[in-house]
Amino acid sequence: MHDLNYPDSFIRTILETTHTIALVGASVKPARASFRVMRFLLDKGYRVFPINPQYAGDTIHDLTVFASLFDIPEKIDMVDIFRRSNEAGAVIEEAISIGAKTVWTQLEVIDFKAAERAEKAGLQVIMDRCPAIEYPRLMGS
Repeated sequence: MHDLNYPDSFIRTILETTHTIALVGASVKPARASFRVMRFLLDKGYRVFPINPQYAGDTIHDLTVFASLFDIPEKIDMVDIFRRSNEAGAVIEEAISIGAKTVWTQLEVIDFKAAERAEKAGLQVIMDRCPAIEYPRLMGS
């Protein structure tokens, strides 16, 4: 079974080596965590691609929303998943298909079987964490 106790060095290395992030479950609603986390990641210098079929073609933080990971025109380092646990597996399969380096699921989003498939495919996996919490804790403000 997958261990959710990730060494700080593992998380820090991912945060340091990631440049492009697909944020799946991006919301146009400022009250939603995905909206705030996307702003945080942009402010830290990451290139973020919002993904949400419901808002495809709209903009969030002045960036065009894509319907799926397959629509992003460039290589993605990390897929950050804001979906329910029972929906995360399908997104993780897409992340494997597009050749992402890392899948990161947000707080309380856990799918051990999908995580195992991702790791077997060579992806790094972090589950049940938020980069907007881990970044200041490990990298400073």
